[in-house]
Amino acid sequence: MLLGAAATSQANAVIASWNLKHAGWNNGKHLEQVAAVASHMDLIGLQEVMKEEVVSELEQQLEALTGDEWDSLVSHAVGRSTYTERYAYLYRDKTIAYQGGATVYLDPEDVFSREPLLATFVEKDTGRAFSAANVHIVYGDSKADRSPEIRALADIYDLMKEISPGTPAIIMGDFNMAPTEPAWGDLRTLGLRPLITEGATTLSKTDGRYASLYDNIWYVPSEWPKANGDVFRFPDYLGISHETARADVSDHAPIYLSVTGETLALLPLEGGQPQAAGAEVASHENDEASHHAIQVMAGFVVLRLVGSFPGAA
Repeated sequence: MLLGAAATSQANAVIASWNLKHAGWNNGKHLEQVAAVASHMDLIGLQEVMKEEVVSELEQQLEALTGDEWDSLVSHAVGRSTYTERYAYLYRDKTIAYQGGATVYLDPEDVFSREPLLATFVEKDTGRAFSAANVHIVYGDSKADRSPEIRALADIYDLMKEISPGTPAIIMGDFNMAPTEPAWGDLRTLGLRPLITEGATTLSKTDGRYASLYDNIWYVPSEWPKANGDVFRFPDYLGISHETARADVSDHAPIYLSVTGETLALLPLEGGQPQAAGAEVASHENDEASHHAIQVMAGFVVLRLVGSFPGAA
């Protein structure tokens, strides 16, 4: 498989969330494919990190693939039973800086099975700081098991605003609940809205079909006036089946927020023929909405675009 590094626009930061399905267990995960997808983002909140070492391995893969320096934050293991996992943030040093405040939520009421990881970052181009909470809501036996954790996210948002008044804040992760459920009422009352409102993020076993809209980024739209986002449907990008994707990469697709509103679009090459990694595709010189960067991989082109573009993923 051809794996190409992603070129990025310095003017735009792409913030993403991805449940990596037991990353670090001896499950044959293809980190080179994970890195190929992650290379199109600048800050990625990861869930289901089972071993801290896998984050270091992924950093090395990303640095080799992109030529950029990457860094990371990894939480201690969280969980109530013999099953525990870690949260992590991976970020591209030239675009994102860690400002401080990394902490696992203390959870005074012991609501969360896996207490979220909080941290504050800075967009280097603009100097704008923002706070992030990385979350993996318990699945349990029913929605009733998940609802208390969803409602408690309002307390986490209030805490982030108390610690950093005036600083935009986002809550990202795998929420195991669609954004239309009543449990989100407290967070909506505070002005937050889900970035992804249509489609789904979990991979079914049938190619092209996605089952549930569980992964999201909750944000206050007025704090991110130009932002948009989508699901990065990585099986199409990598040119693999859903069965292979679930076994080798993850059963969740990452979702991303583009700070300045650019769109990552997957467009098949003419004739569906793959080109060598890093091959360039001619742009239209007179088109004001022409792409900033193009990367070719497994027969698909990934574009950073200004504004809208027909056929965006």
